[in-house]
Amino acid sequence: MTAPIPYLLFPGDAAEALQNYAAVFGGELTMFTYAQAGRTDGPGEAIAHGMLQGGPVDLAGADAAEGEPSVVMTGMFLSLLGTADAVTLSSWFDALAEGGEVIDPLQQRPWGDHDGTLIDRHGVRWLIGYQG
Repeated sequence: MTAPIPYLLFPGDAAEALQNYAAVFGGELTMFTYAQAGRTDGPGEAIAHGMLQGGPVDLAGADAAEGEPSVVMTGMFLSLLGTADAVTLSSWFDALAEGGEVIDPLQQRPWGDHDGTLIDRHGVRWLIGYQG
């Protein structure tokens, strides 16, 4: 069974956001502009489709088309609990927190596990952690 791949619609900064996620997670990033995709429902230079895959985190995104809302995350996080070793997860937390907002620092919990939450500079909410 395959896992869901988040597809995020950004308010005009999809290229920057996807490049940032590629720098944090690695993998191969492909992007196509509205002009390249032959679409006229957005600015020609805006991203109509981008895909980060082949690394530890797959995700997709685009600049929201005319009339389409961009991502607003409430009541959810993209969870990376236990998806890599502690050092890697800690470095992802720090990198995603740059320019964003740490909601709850990555820290050890009373039950022994470590986790933390943040909103990155693109408005995406993350829950990152690992077992003791």
